[in-house]
Amino acid sequence: MTTLPQLQKPKITHTQLVRYAGASGDFNPIHTVVPVAEQAGLGGVIAHGMLVMGFAGQALSQWFPRKDLRQFNVRFTKMSYPGEKLNVTGQVNEEIEENGEARLVGDLIVKNEVEEIKLAGQFVVAKTN
Repeated sequence: MTTLPQLQKPKITHTQLVRYAGASGDFNPIHTVVPVAEQAGLGGVIAHGMLVMGFAGQALSQWFPRKDLRQFNVRFTKMSYPGEKLNVTGQVNEEIEENGEARLVGDLIVKNEVEEIKLAGQFVVAKTN
């Protein structure tokens, strides 16, 4: 097992969520309008799941060249809120051969400062070295 360098993201901000809504086209008000999110029982606006997945993808692309990515799956486990700082950690668990290509198989996790897991995922990349 090889541990990969941690990616620490700055605190999620409400402004970031509004900007992400514009960039992604996901204008669901639970991500940007506090009264709507509170009325929905969320306790405030929540981050877009794809934003959190984007953080995981950012870490993955820092660990490996994008051209080597073969598979990337995630499962969302908890909601993320403005003010939370998320960290992405990962590890390579094994080396396999598939379609004549050496590949690395690993896991990644996105957690906040109190170790709540927000997202868990698996990846497969071509081994280039």
